[in-house]
Amino acid sequence: MTTHTDPRGRPGTAGVPTARRVDHFALTVPDLDAAVDYTVHGLGGELVYRLPPLSHEDDWMRAHLDVHPRAAAEIALVRLGPTTNLELFAYTAPGQVATAPAPHAPGAPRLGLRADDIEAALDALRARGYPGAQGPVRTCGAGPWAGTRWVRVPTPLGVPLELRSVPGKAPRAARRYRAAGPWTNREDGAASPTALPTVRGLDHLGWTVPDLDAAEDFFVRVLGAEPLGRTTHDLADPALAAAHGVPPGGVLHHSALRAGPTDNIELSEYRGTPGPRPARPRNSDVGGTHLALYVDEVDAAAAYLAGHGCTVLGAPETIDEGPLTGDRWVYVRTPLGLYVEVVRMPDGELPYERGTEARRRAAHGLRWEDR
Repeated sequence: MTTHTDPRGRPGTAGVPTARRVDHFALTVPDLDAAVDYTVHGLGGELVYRLPPLSHEDDWMRAHLDVHPRAAAEIALVRLGPTTNLELFAYTAPGQVATAPAPHAPGAPRLGLRADDIEAALDALRARGYPGAQGPVRTCGAGPWAGTRWVRVPTPLGVPLELRSVPGKAPRAARRYRAAGPWTNREDGAASPTALPTVRGLDHLGWTVPDLDAAEDFFVRVLGAEPLGRTTHDLADPALAAAHGVPPGGVLHHSALRAGPTDNIELSEYRGTPGPRPARPRNSDVGGTHLALYVDEVDAAAAYLAGHGCTVLGAPETIDEGPLTGDRWVYVRTPLGLYVEVVRMPDGELPYERGTEARRRAAHGLRWEDR
């Protein structure tokens, strides 16, 4: 059985000061080479840059990234379609959990891609040597997502990928998930030679949360997201539970939100799932994540978040050498346990641009309140 509730109001003037858009979604993966290969040759993204290995002999890694001080990280950024910057981390760290988090673990992430033809996209993934779907394609019944088809796919990223198609006459909530044009990683619109057939772009970023009401409140009241709809799903159905990758039993509570001009967020709470409650992945564990917001004023944004219950990690820093010289950034740990980065790139050319035609998706000309 599935029940539905209506969105609970609009965000008004709430939101992070000077925010423009989601700048990137960051994910800790088991193997950086495999993750880059999958996102580029499997999904059709474009490698923008790989940074020199990051480590410190002092307490910098703990203070700024909330990981073990002797942790080391390799980082790559992939332009994933028309709107999305995907930042991939591969850590080595004492006590690191190298296995993927269970889908019902608090903090467990997922990625969703919009596809006009899910079967064509699945066939292409299999032809490229990647696993197919973990179950049959499912169709949503009545409610905010009526007629939407979806399926989840295992990936080398350590988190599932969801392929989703939305009917042309979908309910309003689904229509608010803007479908991009043909897949491209370039500002000039040039097609990607490895794009999955009929895939248009990122459909959503998803997280499992321990308390859906608190998580939705934070995204709406503090980050300025717009609620689109909530649904409830009875996971006593073994086939539906398997489609979500969880043991049968319990109830899934789900909320969809619009975050800025280009991105959709989905939050899921699994209540009563049988078995022990899995642990939240840390930043250095496989499945660790953060959400980065592009802002004009990093210090003002960090101060705002600190005033709304977040812990600022260290203090804002400006990178003074290397491929991203001039990038000002800082992480905060939210009351949800989710990490948010606020970041601003300098005007003009970044050093990495001198050696490649690939480009990050920029925030110039965008406004958070644009829908």
